[in-house]
Order: sequence, then C-alpha cells, then structure tokens
Amino acid sequence: MSRRIEKIDDLVRDAVADILLKHLSFKKGVFVSVIRVDTTKDLGYAQVFVSVFPIEEQEYAIKTISKELYRIQGLLNKKLCSKITPRLRFVLDTTQQNMTDIEKVFQQIHEEHDED
Repeated sequence: MSRRIEKIDDLVRDAVADILLKHLSFKKGVFVSVIRVDTTKDLGYAQVFVSVFPIEEQEYAIKTISKELYRIQGLLNKKLCSKITPRLRFVLDTTQQNMTDIEKVFQQIHEEHDED
C-alpha cells in the first residue's frame, strides 16, 4: 500500500470518528468506534470498518449510520477540503466478536479437559 493511501486512510478514519462522535446521536450506552479505513487506489471509495458495543446493538448502529450517510459524507467533504474525497461505505468489523467466540470455545475445551 502506498504511503499516500495510508495517510488518506488515517485522515478519513480520524475525521469520520470525530463526525460520529460529535454529529450523530446513538442510544445511551451504545458506543461506535472506527477501527480502520481502506481506501481504493483511485480514492473513489473508502470502506469504514466500525465496531459496536454492546454487540446486541450492532444492527441499530448500522441502521442509524445508514440513515445519516449523506450527512456524514457531506461533513467529511467539508472537513477534508481535498480535491477528491472518497465515498464512504460502512462495514461492521466483527473481529472483536470473533475473538470473543474463539475465547469461549477455548474456555469450553479447557473446562472439559479439567473434568477428565
């Protein structure tokens, strides 16, 4: 990956995280974090990977973000002040959930092993 794309990914990640924090209202107790951004080489699109806590509120958070997508995009366009601003696509990052599931499996294996 080119250094230019990495810089843009970082700028978009920080800007979108700030926009979600300051301009979107989620239910009390719902936390949305921007994990990473992957921008295409032509800067046409950027996939924004978000994590939601608690896990049970993932669908709600993604729907809220989807409803506000044009507003988020507009705020990003103003914030970056660049010639080309990538169009955003939000993706749910399930890495943490997968790690939790794996930990549960290991715990079960450990408990079964202790019983023997």
